[in-house]
Amino acid sequence: MIHAYAAKGPKQPLAPFEYDPGPLGDSEVEVAVTHCGICHSDLSMADNEWGFTAYPLVPGHEAVGTVAALGKGVTTLKIGQRVGVGWLCGSCGVCEWCLRGKDHLCPEQRATIVGHHGGYADRVRSQARFALPIPEGLSSAEAAPLMCAGSTVYSPLVHQGVRPGMKAAVVGIGGLGHLAIQYLAKFGCEVTAISGTPSKEAEARKLGATGFIATQDPAALGKAAMRFDFLMDTVSGDLPWQALIDTLRPEGKLVICGVPASELKFNVFPLISMERAVVGGRLGSAEDTKDMLDFSAAHGVKPMVETFGMKDVNKAFEHVRANKARYRAVLAV
Repeated sequence: MIHAYAAKGPKQPLAPFEYDPGPLGDSEVEVAVTHCGICHSDLSMADNEWGFTAYPLVPGHEAVGTVAALGKGVTTLKIGQRVGVGWLCGSCGVCEWCLRGKDHLCPEQRATIVGHHGGYADRVRSQARFALPIPEGLSSAEAAPLMCAGSTVYSPLVHQGVRPGMKAAVVGIGGLGHLAIQYLAKFGCEVTAISGTPSKEAEARKLGATGFIATQDPAALGKAAMRFDFLMDTVSGDLPWQALIDTLRPEGKLVICGVPASELKFNVFPLISMERAVVGGRLGSAEDTKDMLDFSAAHGVKPMVETFGMKDVNKAFEHVRANKARYRAVLAV
């Protein structure tokens, strides 16, 4: 039996829960969880904000631990090895997307907390190729948020061709943004942080930003017109989209990683005339996430974490729900 904490319905406290996962699949591993991050997606699923939550739900898709059991077909991992399991725990492996190394786009992808129990538990299961080795340079508490948040902001940099010397900006200095700033700086970009909280400027500069725009000044974004080659939105909410697009240089890209509250509205002519692009950004493939972990360890990119005991999961959940986490909350067994 696996012992876990589960939501039994929207807005309900997580309660102790146990379940029988059945026989371990040939291509699966079972991971003994030591740490698991709390992501806003866990809250969204627990509260059924997206309308497809199946209860009871065990949240947790930023799990780190050690391999406790191997399916009989698994040869790439070994018992006791430290691994992480992120948003994805499976895909078909045979479609065009999987064969192209883009398993995060597989139409049969399996998310760790969608129709599957996640990592707020003593064990979690995954296909072996989505259980990724954790480099020695990262502690388990640091690695946990990287399994989702890290991949979410790192993968678009690779997919969209970010390179040294680019002028880049990040909207929002939070759970995603504080990592995006670090990655862009380590990629060799000139990074500007954009925030509605002027007091975050000093912290943004410590993370690697060399510029700062406080959006409390309505004219601030206008002064940045035609400045950036790459702009990443990490904020979940509505933003001044036209003003942000206007900050892009010719061929500049706006990558949206946060979820807007409303439909986007902007004038398409400035997009066409400057060959700009607005694209979606999300966590990448298993290989993207592995590269992100290796890059993070090699370049010292680490999330700022607050740690809670697993038994204090509801306290930690409410801490994140109230937007008090600076900047990622992690549960430790």
